[in-house]
Amino acid sequence: MATQIVMGGYGPSTTTHSRALKMIGERLIGQFGNDVDIKYVWNVMDFGYKAEEVLWMSERGLLTLAYQSTSYLTERVPELEFADLPFLFARLEEARAAMDGKFGAYMTRMIEQRIPGYKMLGYFENGYRHVSNRLRAIHLPADMQDMSIRSLPSQMHARTYELLGARPLIMDLKPAIAQITAGELDAQENPLANTVDYGVHKFHRFHTLTGHSYLSRGIYCHRASFESWPTALQDAMMAAVREAVLVQRELAVREEDIAEQAIKNAGDEVVRLTAAERAAFVAAVKPLHDEARARFPEAYAALRS
Repeated sequence: MATQIVMGGYGPSTTTHSRALKMIGERLIGQFGNDVDIKYVWNVMDFGYKAEEVLWMSERGLLTLAYQSTSYLTERVPELEFADLPFLFARLEEARAAMDGKFGAYMTRMIEQRIPGYKMLGYFENGYRHVSNRLRAIHLPADMQDMSIRSLPSQMHARTYELLGARPLIMDLKPAIAQITAGELDAQENPLANTVDYGVHKFHRFHTLTGHSYLSRGIYCHRASFESWPTALQDAMMAAVREAVLVQRELAVREEDIAEQAIKNAGDEVVRLTAAERAAFVAAVKPLHDEARARFPEAYAALRS
């Protein structure tokens, strides 16, 4: 009897994450043929679920494998708040090296300790997040004063926006898009590719490349399913994920360039911060870094080792 593997997420089949899932599935089929039965649920929101619900779906086995930003787990795994620190990584290469090294291993250990239902297989790149809004161009934190902004369900994210002068509203993706479309939500933050994929650039004229947050999307596998597989399939799955992560990263970089051009083609304004402007943002959130080093010394040590 074929081993059924259901992989899912919360975006169209064209996103870099969906394409990476497809790569994983195709590699497994290439190795095991009819011994595996691969199914995809590209976007759980199409079936009435919230984007965040992929987490319980994979924890309980409705999805064998799913991805979601680690920010959604901070209530259950508080140590993940450290990864949500703004301006944690100066360069993309630095962020990737951390996730591939001791810092990523630390995150995996914390998630699996606190949520035994998960077998962590790796981390897709969600990339650097930038602020878009409908009101005005943002060059300095003062420009964000009193702006309502959608926040991921992480207190680190919410406190970041408070320190920058904005009013964070924690909400799932679908209601956030609805409020943006209705003109009820002033701002949001995402990689440019997400902003375009979600159609936000049609409603937000101003886009500032703050690069304030680098996020990873954990790849969560239902542990009981994984442990029931023969060793050869377990090894093949882990190898397929490692390969897909590398490809997804490069696809994501290209998608950001394409998305920026789409934003400009829509007549929107793209702001690139000067060094002095960026320094003002970094200074505004410094208290979060000072506090996090004291709260999460093991995370800090893993990052710096």
